[in-house]
Amino acid sequence: MTQQYNIKYLSFHKGKKYSEISRETGHDFKTVKKYAEKEGFNDSPPRRKKKSSKLDPFKPTIDQWLNEDTKAPVKQRHTAKRIYDRLKEEFKEKFNVSERVVRYYVSAKKREIFGDSEAYLPLEHPSGEAQVDFGESLIYENGKEIKGHSLVLSFPHSNVAYEQVFRGQNQECLLEGLQRIFKYINGVPTKIWFDNLSAAVKEIKKKGERELIEQFEKFALHYGFLHNFCNAGKSNEKGHVENKVGFTRLNHFVPVPSVSDIEDLNEELFQKAENDAQKLHYKKQKKEAELFEEDKNCLLKLPDKPFDIGRLVKVKTNKYGKVELDKKIYSTSPRLVGKQVWLYLTHDRVDVLDEDYNQVVSHPRLYQETESMKWYPYLELIAKRPNALKYTGFYKELPDPWQDYLEYLDYPKKKKALHLLKDIIEHNDMDTAADVLSQTLKDGVDDVESIRLTWTRKTSNITLPSELVSNNNIPSMTGYTPNFAVYDELLNKAGDRK
Repeated sequence: MTQQYNIKYLSFHKGKKYSEISRETGHDFKTVKKYAEKEGFNDSPPRRKKKSSKLDPFKPTIDQWLNEDTKAPVKQRHTAKRIYDRLKEEFKEKFNVSERVVRYYVSAKKREIFGDSEAYLPLEHPSGEAQVDFGESLIYENGKEIKGHSLVLSFPHSNVAYEQVFRGQNQECLLEGLQRIFKYINGVPTKIWFDNLSAAVKEIKKKGERELIEQFEKFALHYGFLHNFCNAGKSNEKGHVENKVGFTRLNHFVPVPSVSDIEDLNEELFQKAENDAQKLHYKKQKKEAELFEEDKNCLLKLPDKPFDIGRLVKVKTNKYGKVELDKKIYSTSPRLVGKQVWLYLTHDRVDVLDEDYNQVVSHPRLYQETESMKWYPYLELIAKRPNALKYTGFYKELPDPWQDYLEYLDYPKKKKALHLLKDIIEHNDMDTAADVLSQTLKDGVDDVESIRLTWTRKTSNITLPSELVSNNNIPSMTGYTPNFAVYDELLNKAGDRK
């Protein structure tokens, strides 16, 4: 080893030529060249002496069977026991090997062919990196049970997580949730891990390459974060957020929350996240909120303008002027029957636009219900031909009070009533229209002006004056009887002047 070091020293540090070193050390030129140019001097591991085994003659057969198993369903592959039995059946007395030896070999060979059982490594998560996942929880909104979809963004370094609840898991819900959290924490994670959710990944190609949804790519570019996706079926690669989804479900949704509006719940969830961050980190024995400051120091700066999450989709209306999106039905207008229209989609709204991008009608985005019907575009046309109302499909969908009322009116009044009905449901809804009509009829009047007055009173928060009550302190007044003779005299004088 000393001679090798000397050759390396003379060549590398003294800069001598190989021929000079050969003359000086007496070593052959090829030997000098070999050690002068050698880079690695690590010891090679000692070779294990291969021991012979009684199983050696049968290993090619076992290997063949296991390789053939790669084309068979998982539940129809050889077990070690089945291989042992087959060897006994096929080779009979020639096979003199214990089942234990077969099991050891088959186990090792399966790891080689199918891959070893998965091992998990304790990972150090860099500050500023995050993971994303959706979870499901029940919610009562105005007494109605709905399925909530919680988008959770967690920071493994600090163990802090934020969530927002939506009615679905579509692309708009994903991006809206991320954008809200970015705004709340005033920054953007440097890298975010996702599973292969359809809101972001259009297709997984060969060699794991992914074709992403264009809107998702634009969102990532706008905010500047790197996106990583788990291998298919390997959700454990983002195990931190998987655990956080379970944690938030147990701690924020038990008992089942009851709210008047889901957005009120979302405001509460931000505060709950801050409260959760006050506990000690399970491993680092520091407050999670303190560790999150390290995450925040690494966050990317928010862009000056938020990303426009809404997207346009072009669809064609059917013969009723309705369109279908995600197996849900939305009304448009009778003037758009059979025409192409644009739908502008957000997480909670579907706006119908005509070909010039003028808004025709706006719907709440449906998730559990199957159809949303906005009446006023149809009533505008029907009001021009009120006698045709009864022969339309929309007449049957009118509440009973309005059907009976319109049947009772003559042509001019029916026309005015339909215009009023259009105004009411354009500003409120059909339930309000039914309530207003019922209340007006209950008050003993049925003209259109009275119905409009009832609507205005109910929806404008106008306070009616209370009934005046005497307190018996009113002073008594002396009665007065007018003398009409004075007026007669005055009028007669005026007549004489004529």
